[in-house]
This record gives sequence, structure tokens and C-alpha cells, in this order.
Amino acid sequence: MRFDVVTLFPEMFPGYLSQSLLNKAIENGLVSVNLHNLRDWTKDKHQSVDDRPFGGGPGMVLKVDTTVECVEAVQRMAEEPAHVAVLTPSGRKLDQRIVEELSTKRRIMLLCGRYEGFDQRVFDILKPDELSIGDYIINGGEVAAMVVIDAIVRLIPGVLGDERSNKEDSFSSENRILEFAQYTRPREYRGHEVPEVLLSGDHPRIARWRQEQSLARTKERRSDLLDTNDDGNAEPK
Repeated sequence: MRFDVVTLFPEMFPGYLSQSLLNKAIENGLVSVNLHNLRDWTKDKHQSVDDRPFGGGPGMVLKVDTTVECVEAVQRMAEEPAHVAVLTPSGRKLDQRIVEELSTKRRIMLLCGRYEGFDQRVFDILKPDELSIGDYIINGGEVAAMVVIDAIVRLIPGVLGDERSNKEDSFSSENRILEFAQYTRPREYRGHEVPEVLLSGDHPRIARWRQEQSLARTKERRSDLLDTNDDGNAEPK
């Protein structure tokens, strides 16, 4: 999969791109992440990418001409047309279903907003997918773009060492509830012991225990993910 990231701060990404799992995916040719500085498409000597909003108000707005021409130029950099997405608080809230949908794309372009966001005509002309990583405000779209990339990359075949990890993770398409508690050595620490069932070697029993743990944890922490049937038992939606 190819990612194209349009940003005013490409220097934020090298450290992130060099982290183990993503770095291995890049080295193995499973993923490519290409950074594009929006300022490279400006036409004035000051490389202005923003201007004051019409009608007044605080802050600055990212300009439509620079942004649209940048996206069009980046689109031409590969034969596969990119699925264009803007990271914005007003977008659809990212969840695992959306991540799974995006993981089917072969190329994704992520536009990182800053300041007061993009001129509305960017949305009117490009008609991008609008994505939000949650109901809060951060300084720009770069961190949000990293979240999107990180979530999608996990679903690309060959990226994870054990493909079962995706299926057992919280919110996965085969799970949709919170993951069960995990344990490793030592068997006892400060009076806290590993549950006996996990040491039994009885795999059907362990599977039942884990399912029960997942349902109990989800009922306690995220009951909105469950439906209650006619018998009063909770099941994943």
C-alpha cells in the first residue's frame, strides 16, 4: 500500500516511520510512505500557504489554490489514483470498521490540516473522505495521520508476525468487543497470580474463559458495544 502525506511539517515523520513494525513493513516493500510539503506548491517568495478568513475571525485558513494544485500534482506521481482523506475534527469518527474499509485501498493520500483548517472549497472541489480520530482538538493533522497509518498497516497481510493478532484485537471484525486480559512470566508477582486456567493446557477451556473475560470486560467498560438478548445475556452488536 502507498501512503502520500501532504503536510506543512514533514520533519515530524522520520522518527515515526523508523519505528519497528512500520519500518519493517517499509523495508519489506509492503508499505511506502511519501511525504509532500504543501509549501512546495506555493507561488510567492514567502511560500504562503494560508491567509486571513473572509468575514473576519481568529486564525488563518489554508488556501484553496495551493492545496488543490498540490493534491492534483501528487495524484499524478503514481498510476494508482489515491483515495484522498482530510484529517479534520468534523470528519467521520475513525473506528475499526472504517480502518478495515481503508485497508482495502491500494493508495491513500492524507491531508494534514493546520490553523483554522482548509478553505471550504478544498472540500467542494476534491470531495475528500473526512476523518476524525476523536472528539477533541490537537494542533494539526500530522499526529492524526500517523494514527490512521498505524491502524491500517496492521491489517496489511505480512506486516504482523502472527496474523491471529488482528483477529483477537479489540474491535476487530471477528471480535468487535474488548480483548481479554493477557499474562506472561512470572507466574506470581507480589501476590498476583496468573489464572489457573491459562496454565491448564486445556485449549477449549482457555478459549471459553477468554470469551467470558472479553464479554465481562466489555460489559463493565464499554457496554455500548453489546446488545442484550431476550434471555438477558449480553452479546456483541
